[in-house]
Parts: sequence; C-alpha cells; structure tokens
Amino acid sequence: MKQVVQNYKSGELALLDVPAPGCKPGGVLVRSAFSLISTGTEMMKVSEAGMSMLGKARSRPDQVAKVVQSVATNGVPATYRKVMGKLDSYTPLGYSLCGVVEQVGDGIDDVKAGDLVACAGNEHALHAELNWVPKNLYVPVPDGVAPRHAAFGTVGSIALQGVRQGESRLGEVALVIGLGLIGQLVTQLLNASGVRVVGVDPDPSRCELAERLGAAACGDPGSASVESAVAELTGGMGVDQVYLAAGGSSNQPVELAARLCRDRGRVIDIGKCRLDLPWNAYYEKELDVRFSRSYGPGRYDPEYELQGRDYPVGYVRWTERRNLGCFLDLIARGSVDVEPLVSHVADFEDAVETYRRLEEGELKAVAVLFRYATEDAPAVEAPEVTVPKVPEVPRPSGRTAPARRSGPVRLAFVGAGNYASSMLLPHLTGRDGVELSTVVTTTALSAANAQRKFGFGKATTDLDAALGDPAVDAVFVVTRHSSHAELTRRALLAGKAVFVEKPLALTEEELASVLAAVEESGNDRIQVGFNRRFAPLLREARELFGDRTGPASLRYLVNAGRLDHGSWYLRQDTEGSRFAGEGGHFVDTASWLLGADPESVYAVAPAGDEDLQIVLGYPDGSTATISYVTSGPSSFPKETLDLIADGKVLRLDDFTRAAVYDGRRRQWVGSRLPKARDKGQNAELAAFVKAVRTGGPMPVPLESLAATTTATLAVRTALASGVPVTLAGAR
Repeated sequence: MKQVVQNYKSGELALLDVPAPGCKPGGVLVRSAFSLISTGTEMMKVSEAGMSMLGKARSRPDQVAKVVQSVATNGVPATYRKVMGKLDSYTPLGYSLCGVVEQVGDGIDDVKAGDLVACAGNEHALHAELNWVPKNLYVPVPDGVAPRHAAFGTVGSIALQGVRQGESRLGEVALVIGLGLIGQLVTQLLNASGVRVVGVDPDPSRCELAERLGAAACGDPGSASVESAVAELTGGMGVDQVYLAAGGSSNQPVELAARLCRDRGRVIDIGKCRLDLPWNAYYEKELDVRFSRSYGPGRYDPEYELQGRDYPVGYVRWTERRNLGCFLDLIARGSVDVEPLVSHVADFEDAVETYRRLEEGELKAVAVLFRYATEDAPAVEAPEVTVPKVPEVPRPSGRTAPARRSGPVRLAFVGAGNYASSMLLPHLTGRDGVELSTVVTTTALSAANAQRKFGFGKATTDLDAALGDPAVDAVFVVTRHSSHAELTRRALLAGKAVFVEKPLALTEEELASVLAAVEESGNDRIQVGFNRRFAPLLREARELFGDRTGPASLRYLVNAGRLDHGSWYLRQDTEGSRFAGEGGHFVDTASWLLGADPESVYAVAPAGDEDLQIVLGYPDGSTATISYVTSGPSSFPKETLDLIADGKVLRLDDFTRAAVYDGRRRQWVGSRLPKARDKGQNAELAAFVKAVRTGGPMPVPLESLAATTTATLAVRTALASGVPVTLAGAR
C-alpha cells in the first residue's frame, strides 16, 4: 500500500510503498476514502523538517534537553546513533480521515466490514491507503454525512474540546484569534451555542469566510474595527472568553486577548502560539488561562487509546471518542457546515505535489482533502487486502544438533524500535556472513524505515510469514517486554535460533512456557541480550583480576534515574516492574564475574518499590549486592561496580574506565583516560552469529539464562515476603 511520509533530517516528502498493516484485536482495519491535511499542524511539521540542524534544535529545546541527558547516561557514540536514527527515518503525516471498515479485529462488535467510520490519531488516522485504528479512535459515520465531511472529525473534535474548555454560555461574546481551520470551526461551534463571535485574522479572505459562517464581525488584529465591534457587542465590558487558535512566534495574540477580555474572563489556548503573558494585564483582570489538550479526555492515555478502556460517563462526560461522535452529529444536523472550508481536493497520488504547493504558498487553503476513492462509491468497492498465511511449522521431536552453514546467516527482526535501530542493527549491517532477511513490525511505516535504513530484503507486518520462511536462520525478538516470552516460544517451535532482548520472561509461567517449547521442539538455540558480560573493558578487567580462591563480595550500583511520564516501562500491569524488565542485566553480570548462578535472593525497598537493595547468595559463599535506584542525580554515572576477593579489588566506572587494585598497586585497564562507553553489544552479536553459523554452543548456556531470569523474578517474591528466597535447584 502507499503512505505519505517525511524524513525529518532531510525534509524529503514521499509517497512510499509500505507493507499493509495487520488487523489486531481491539480495533479495525480501515481503507481510506478521504483524509484531511491539517494546514496548521502538519505544515508546521513540514516546515520544521526543512530547517537546518541548528534550526531544528532551536525549534525543539525539549528534545535538545533529552539529547544532553542521553549523552550523560549513554555517551556520545550511542546517543549520536540514536538521534541520527530517529532523524533519518520516515515519519507519518495525517491524523484525521474517513474510510470503510475492511476487517474487524477480535473484541469489536460496534461496527462490521463495509461500515463507514471517521478515525482520529497521529499514529492511526494517517495519510495512507489502509490504517489499523483502535476502538476509542473511530466512530461510525451518521447517515447523511458525506465521507469528505466526516474526514473533518478529528480537527472538529479539537475545536469542540477547546469550546468545552471555554465553558461558553448562551448570550456571551467570544473573541477567536486566528481564523484558520480550527478557528473557523470554533467560530461555528460557538455560534451554534448561542455565543456571538468576533474573529481576528490578518487574511481578509478568512475574515470574510468566518462572517459568512456566522461571526458577528471580523478584522485584522491591528484594526480599530475589532475593538469597536467588541465594545459594541459587550457594552464596553470586553469579551467573556478568548480562543487562541493562531500559531507562530508573535506574542500579539496573547496581548490582544488581555486587552479585549473582560474582568475575570477566560483565555483558552488551542493553537501553538507564543505565550509570554504580560503579567500586569493578566493579573489586574485576574484572567483565567486554560489549555485545551487536543481531542479531549483520553488523549495521550495509552490505556484509553490503545487498550480501549473507556472512562465512565458519569465522571467524564466528553471523551475524545464522544467528542468525535458529537461533532459528526452536529454535521448531520446542519449545525456545522464544513463544505465551505474545503479549499482543494487532491488525488492521493498527487500528495507530494500538494504539500509542495502548500509550503511554497502557491496553494492558499483553509482545508485540503486527499481523495482515495470517488465519493459516490467510496472505498467499499476497493479490493480486499489479504494477509498471507503459512501452514503450521512441523515441530521436531528430540534434540538435534544444529548444522554448520556455508552461506550467510539470514536474520529476521521482530521489532525495529529505538534499541534495535541504535544498538543492534548498526552492528549487523554490512557484517560479513550476515544477511538481514526480514523485518517484522506492527506498523507498516516502521518496517519500511528499517528496510530502507538497514537493507532488509523484506518488510512485513505478518509474523507468521517470517517464522515460516525456511530461508530465515535466526529470529531477533526486540519488542516490548510483555511479548518476549510468547514470541520466543513461537520462534523456537518454528525451529529458529532466537536472540531475545531482555527480559526473557516477566513471570515464572512465561519462563516455563519457553522451557517447555525447548523441550517440545528439541531446539535450545537461544540467547538473551545480557550484553554486559561481553563488554571489552570488563572482560579485560576480569582477566587482569585473575582467578580467585576465596569467596568474593560484589557491589553493583545502578543509578537508573527517573523515567519520563508516559513511558511504557511504567505500565507494570502489562510490562512488569522496571526491575523485572532490565534487572537481568545486572544479575547476569554479577553471576558471570562470580562464575556461578545464584542460589538465594533477598530484597528490600527502603524508598518504595522503585529503589531496591538486592542481595544474591552464591554456592561458594560469595555475595552480590545490587543497588538499583531511581532517585539518584543524573550527573552521577549510571553503573559502577566493585568486586573484592583475595585482597584484590576490581573497579568498573560506567564502562568507560576500569582498574584492578592489588596490594598497594593500581593497574589501569588499558589507560587511565576514559574510553568510549562500550557495553558489549557488538561482541555479543558476533558471538551469537558465530554460534548460528558454526552450529557451536550458544554464547551463554540455557541453564544460566534460566537461572538469571528466575533470580530476577524472585526479587518480587522476596520483597513481598521480607525473607530470603531459596531458588529451585540450589544446592
């Protein structure tokens, strides 16, 4: 299928061929009939992409701060790869469309194939021929509403949420600053609510359009006619509410709002404009400044948008889905007329040229639609998309020795997110004896991005096709934590070697299912991404430390830091605790240094469940204490480690510097100067590829992978019980 995309690094716009999305549970597959270009939000994004790198940095200081933090935590090389990987990727455009349901996922009973729906979301209602849309981001289109008008649903919901934030009342007077697409819709909604509107925009044609659609008066922001109209309509008191629907860097809208608003009036920010509030003006009138967050309650809440969990109507009357349905109902009843806002309708094949004309000012428009099918016969007549299926892979019985491969090792990646793109794939691209065969992702564009950047032979959203491909030797599972065990199990049963990023499993039951798949298939070719034991600096330090004769004491401080609000790592109900997700790294490193698997686990949480103190006991009396803290300063190194035994100390500072203390001597590993941070991913991948090619043993024995996972999961039990947990199989 085709999709409009943009490369944020180069600014390139393209109509790209990408894999068709699959129909997942909890949503529907929609074939687009019309999608709407947001001439404000989208064109601002297009304009930013054309800036220099310095210009991009100035326009997004929030992202610059994240880059600085990443440098402090991960070092310059890893941060550079991550940033360039994000910038040099195709990103989607679009968030408002109307289309026909082509396929219904499990759990959906309110629509059926062939129904017309309006869809929302900058990840789900894209300028693309097909989109998978979760339940709370689509609504059925009422009878009598044309598909081209239903495509306004999302921007209409944005305007409607702004009006709701303004708490407009019958007979009030409002000022709408900015008469672009959102401002025109706000004007109509206020007019339908019995509120008289004065509009402000420097474009006379937009002022004329707003007056034609119900505004009492409109004019240029510097015109005296605007102040005269406000004075006449309000008896000199000032407007009851001001809606900021303008964009740009000028502070004029905020200043005008203060001047024309009445005492204790309301100022609602809908657009993205400069907000340097003149303190005296806002203080003296005690103005109430409010923000309108996109389509309404539910926006940016993954449980609402992705998992379909609605808010009780008794507590949240208007959610983003209810706003979407309400706006379409207003169109159906004739309370809102969007047809006069349509400046241009372009065939989808002309998408790139349409954006060019908009950006260069050749096409002056309030609203532009992409047409995917004729309005008389919308996409219901389009051919049905079929996702190829493969027969079930036979499951071998008994354990068979893997064969040595004469050709390249052919790899399939399931998942191509930030970690895969910045820390794994760069080490595999161009490596001798490796062929990147297939990339599988849940979204079509991410698969296409990975194919373009790393040279995969195929890009698809169909996991079964990749697992059933006899040409694939090994599968990399680099998805969210909750899917690791199931994907690993399926890949093992398909006879593939598996590299799964940590964690291997989030529960004891998941771990048991993976081990059962090993037993059933006879396939134990598995590696978990515990990369730190492969870090060159740590391996050199261990060799310099030498063998030990007595028990050791190991201290591992992990300054994990706080996560950003909204991070999927925080979804403990689906993704497990943060330590369950990444704690295996540190348990594995300790066990490798001590040369054994732990036999007991004790854990306390002195500052709640986020800061943990974990003590691992080993068969020879050695102990490892892992301090996993989130409350430390970001300026302190993320990982420091000390190993003490036989009168010697091994010291590791964040994988940049290491030393061994022996008596009165201190021997630096390599040199005293810090090295570039290398946590072992490249060496780990080389070891895995070699094992697959030669048929030799996996880099880490399965028994050790299982023991590390068991110990990591036992932390939860130890916290709950308050006593040490003896691990099964401990001697």
